[in-house]
Amino acid sequence: MSALDSMGLVAVIIGGASGLGLATAERLVGQGASAAQAQKLGKSYVFAPADVTSEKDVQAALTLAKEKLGHMDVAVNCAGIAVAIKTYSLKKSQAHTLEFQRVLNVNLMGTFNVICLVAGEMGQNEPDQGGRRGVIINTASVAAFEGQVGQAAYSASKGGIVSMTLPIAWDLAPIGIRVMTIAPGLFGTPLLTTLPEKVRNLLASQVPFPSRLGDPAEYAHLVQAIIENPFLHGEVIRLDGAICLQT
Repeated sequence: MSALDSMGLVAVIIGGASGLGLATAERLVGQGASAAQAQKLGKSYVFAPADVTSEKDVQAALTLAKEKLGHMDVAVNCAGIAVAIKTYSLKKSQAHTLEFQRVLNVNLMGTFNVICLVAGEMGQNEPDQGGRRGVIINTASVAAFEGQVGQAAYSASKGGIVSMTLPIAWDLAPIGIRVMTIAPGLFGTPLLTTLPEKVRNLLASQVPFPSRLGDPAEYAHLVQAIIENPFLHGEVIRLDGAICLQT
């Protein structure tokens, strides 16, 4: 039996309709949590579409979750976008556009927006015996450390999430909210599963061990472990099979 079964937790999954977010919602519901922001999970969920860069949208989604499920104890930030554009291509005589800013807005500012608003909701929780009011788990990427060609925007956005993890953890520690970040490697999400099999196999071969793409269920398993371990706080955990991305 998981510790979640007896904790009565409510989880808000941002980006819970597919990929890592959906896998997380499925696992948490299966372990006894209630999940907001995920589809097709039975009676213990509430789905609310939201633009993560909009304070109004995110607050409306959180308010709905609280109205339907009573409170919120866990937030998992999984929403994000990616582009592949070189800073400058001599061959194409083309410079990177301000699409860079859109990636930052969604991945970095969107994550920060959710954190701030979720913290306001969690701060209203009654602390448990350990003084804990909630946990926020963000999603970065190994690209934050080893970005590839054409990943300047994506790497910058994920690097920002990594860099702000500890300061935000310090900010929220006095009110009993933990903050953690997971940096996944190459995972079998919709973004990669649409690639040709030959390309997927090539990517999988770059992972030292196990030499395959990560399973979203493994990301979800780590989310659960973070929730259950109250001494995990202010850290970034790589979940990548020891990969070092090549240029």
